[in-house]
Amino acid sequence: MRAFLIRTACTGFSLWIAALIVPGIDFVGGDNNWEKLGIVIVVAVIFGLVNAIIKPIVQLISIPFYILTLGLIHIVINAFMLEITAWITRNTTHWGLEVDEFWWSAIFGAIVVSVVGWGLALLMKEPID
Repeated sequence: MRAFLIRTACTGFSLWIAALIVPGIDFVGGDNNWEKLGIVIVVAVIFGLVNAIIKPIVQLISIPFYILTLGLIHIVINAFMLEITAWITRNTTHWGLEVDEFWWSAIFGAIVVSVVGWGLALLMKEPID
C-alpha cells in the first residue's frame, strides 16, 4: 500500500508539473486548493490504471514500430495514455485532465511526465516494490 501511495504521489506531481509547463494541458474543476489536489490525485490514479491495463497491450501490438523507430514510438504511446486519461475524466466526471491537442500538447506532456518521473525515481533512496 505504501508503494502505491508513493507511486501515485509521484505520478500526480509529474502530471501537475506537466500542466504547469506545457501549454494545452490543464486540470479542470475544483474551486479551492484542496479540491484541486483531490482532482490531481484522482487523475494520477486513473493514469496509473491506464498505464497498468492498456499500455502493455498497446506496447505489445506496436513492437514492429519500436524496432522501426528505435524506441521513439514510446513517446507517442505515453502521449496516447495521457489522451486516454483525459478522455476518461472528461467523459465520466467533467473534471480532471484536459489535453487540447495530441500532436504537441500530449507529446510534450508525455516527455515532461517521463522526465519528472525519472527524476523523482532517482531521488528515491530505496526502490519501490
